[in-house]
Amino acid sequence: MGIIKKILRYAAHSHGRLIRLYLRICNPIPEEYAEFLRSQGGFYEIGENCWIMRTANITDPAYVRLGNNVMLSACSLLGHDGSIHMLQQAYGKILDKVGKIHVGDNVFIGHQAIVLPGVTIGNNVIVGAASVVTKDVADGDIVAGVPARPVGRTDDYVNRLARETEKLPWFDLLEKRAGSYDAALEQEIVQRRQRLFYPHA
Repeated sequence: MGIIKKILRYAAHSHGRLIRLYLRICNPIPEEYAEFLRSQGGFYEIGENCWIMRTANITDPAYVRLGNNVMLSACSLLGHDGSIHMLQQAYGKILDKVGKIHVGDNVFIGHQAIVLPGVTIGNNVIVGAASVVTKDVADGDIVAGVPARPVGRTDDYVNRLARETEKLPWFDLLEKRAGSYDAALEQEIVQRRQRLFYPHA
């Protein structure tokens, strides 16, 4: 099976061939899927170290620029107003409404968030789950809600998380992890979390 997956990856990434088989059989993880989209997804640009879930919905990739270290969960990036065709038919007018979506560096867009056409998202931004982003987001903002509004600053959130993380009963294991995957270490982290979450089990 390994050689088949290698062939499918090569065909999909390098030549845009056998894509359905590649997606079904290889089931690429978000990092690999982002690499595939960089070469074959029709995006204006995708930066380095990106992470895109296959459930992300990007309607108009030609108008989308993603910076470096961008993570897209099961969100939607909408490059056009979907009502245009209906309105043209109903009113007999020539209409168009499209816009670019520019996402800066170090951005996370949460589950079921929607980014509308014409939006620029700055650097170091978190977009909360189920948010609807209707206007530009400044560098360093955390936004949430419908419509999305600033609810915090990324720097403050990171500093608070760092302080809280140091107090966790599995912090020593996180230090050992240091970016590499070790199945036994990951299992121990899960077990310690379970003991904290369910102390009477």
